[in-house]
Amino acid sequence: MTFDSLGLSADLLANVAREGYTEPTPVQAAAIPHVLAGRDVLAAAQTGTGKTAAFALPILERLRAHANTAVSPARHPVRVLVLAPTRELAVQVEEFFRAYGRGLGLRSAVIHGGVPMEPQVKALWSGVEVLVATPGRLLDHLGQGTVKLGQAEVLVLDEADRMLDMGFIPDVRRIVALLTSRRQTLFFSATFSDEIRRLAREFLHDPVTVEVARRNSLADNLSQTLYPVDAARKADLLIHLIETERMEQVLVFTRTKTAAGRLASYLDRRGVPAVAIHGDRSQPERMRALEDFKRGDVTVLVATDVASRGLDIEELPHVVNYELPDDPQDYIHRVGRTSRAGATGTAISLVSPEEVEELRAVQRMLRAAIPVRVVEAYLPGTGAPREPAGPDRGAVRGRGHAPARRRPALAGR
Repeated sequence: MTFDSLGLSADLLANVAREGYTEPTPVQAAAIPHVLAGRDVLAAAQTGTGKTAAFALPILERLRAHANTAVSPARHPVRVLVLAPTRELAVQVEEFFRAYGRGLGLRSAVIHGGVPMEPQVKALWSGVEVLVATPGRLLDHLGQGTVKLGQAEVLVLDEADRMLDMGFIPDVRRIVALLTSRRQTLFFSATFSDEIRRLAREFLHDPVTVEVARRNSLADNLSQTLYPVDAARKADLLIHLIETERMEQVLVFTRTKTAAGRLASYLDRRGVPAVAIHGDRSQPERMRALEDFKRGDVTVLVATDVASRGLDIEELPHVVNYELPDDPQDYIHRVGRTSRAGATGTAISLVSPEEVEELRAVQRMLRAAIPVRVVEAYLPGTGAPREPAGPDRGAVRGRGHAPARRRPALAGR
């Protein structure tokens, strides 16, 4: 199948070709005809399979009827609202709309927290047909009267399950209450939880369900590896792996902002160029860190789960779970940053004895064991950390290093 067979116009097809795409992914092939037909859609697919284009392309096709070159903002009301859980994802989605909609005469804008509101107000008052927003900042604008949603005819919840995880659903309900009931609503997500299906019944009308992969599945071209290691020695094992495997681009996930900052500083001091990205950094700082990582100016980007959705890094080869997530679903989103769009990738998990329960939760979700590799010098209990000690020496998630009770060894699990 080609994009030509999906009912898209010639100028949209030219923009798609300009972006380097010739054949639709399964989720695009399945969803685009339903979105073009005006149906509500509940869609799930693995991360990196083209979900954004699956809704952006048909939406742009439908908006062509409203395209105009008028200067008046009144001729450019918000017709499409896309809600995203994180700043990074919101920025990425708006960039997709601009790239695919080049030359169509349609305007788009993105609003999110972490930056001043004034430039956003200026963009909104100029008029935009496509508005991509995070819920909190959108409510700020609605409260100040700088945006109107009365003519919005399409609502998209991107990464709907992450919206749920991050507690945004009450905000989403407040926003949805301001929209016309005659709207088209699209839910796009990497996973389908039971809670998401219940929300779909609340927000969607007679939706078409598009699910192109089994729930909680990973890309076939993803290689997973687990390394058993004491918590206090994880940083040194990470350096060892980066050096011996000659890793040049590594995205590392920690649970907390504090751990991310400390690990990035420790790696930098040990000669591994690293930078951290998390919620306490301003949006310009986060974007600058991401660009430095993409350009190869730094080897390691250390992130909290704020970055597990929305990061679009072409052919990212390595993702490392420095700490396993508390929610096993986040494992899917973290490792989904690699092996995107058919590229191969490696997901490495550094697992301490204190994380056995988190490991079991991940493997139950995957319905498979993660293959174990052993670096003898770093096996739990085989030695003390080298000086200077790693960022987590003596503490595991706020506890003393010695566990309260003995946990089973990880090797072989």
